[in-house]
Amino acid sequence: MKAKLTLIALTAALATQLVAATPADSTVEIVHASQVEWTHLNPKRGDLAPKAGTLWGDREGTGATGFLLKPPQDFESPPHIHNISYRGVVIQGVIHNDDPGAANMWMPAGSFWTQPKGEVHITAAAGSGSLSYIEIEEGPYLVQPEEEAFDSGERPVNIDKDNLVWLTADDMKWIQADGTAIAVLWGSTEAGQLNGSYIKLPAHFSGSIHSRGTQFGAVVIKGPLTHAATDEPLAPGSYFSSKEATLHQVQTNESEVVLYIRTNGKYDIAVE
Repeated sequence: MKAKLTLIALTAALATQLVAATPADSTVEIVHASQVEWTHLNPKRGDLAPKAGTLWGDREGTGATGFLLKPPQDFESPPHIHNISYRGVVIQGVIHNDDPGAANMWMPAGSFWTQPKGEVHITAAAGSGSLSYIEIEEGPYLVQPEEEAFDSGERPVNIDKDNLVWLTADDMKWIQADGTAIAVLWGSTEAGQLNGSYIKLPAHFSGSIHSRGTQFGAVVIKGPLTHAATDEPLAPGSYFSSKEATLHQVQTNESEVVLYIRTNGKYDIAVE
């Protein structure tokens, strides 16, 4: 496990090269959840389909993209496939994603799942107010009929929030605050390789996330979070990113915050 954590441990020398983010800093992009423009994920189904709101990239293009998914009340999709694989994080409510014949396994907020391309599945949401973050590494993101199913060799992963493995300050030297933790989700820990993880910041945290990757993006899964680059708190579903070595100065209030991080570089967490 310690070998994996070298990805996220910055040395003191590297930390001195970081650029601190400020409200006027163009190196940091902020997208508030309230700013997202919503469209139907599958226009052919209209209001029967979930709504999607892009946080970064272009889901109709060929590159990587991250977007929010908002299902209608008591939504259940027909069996279908996608042309590409995706990762998902539950932000609000509960989501079920599995084979059409599988019993409901409701994943609460903070859960993580993957859906392989070509595999027939359904996606459902219980009640109202469900919200998820969906991430793809290539596009476009298409919904296709189950008759076009194929086996890509990939297999799905469903991780309930209660089954996450959190590593704390007792496990890692680079964490300097009690209550701060990380859960590694996917990807390679080799320098320059993409990977995804959760960061948990405790209540009343005041410090920074040091990133030096050319790709660094964070989605607020549980919030709110205060970021030095914006005057408005970041609610769940909000996003911030940078494309160079950056010092993201952040604070929490009376409750803990959980972030989903996608990056290809090293980062660590420090208190002020």
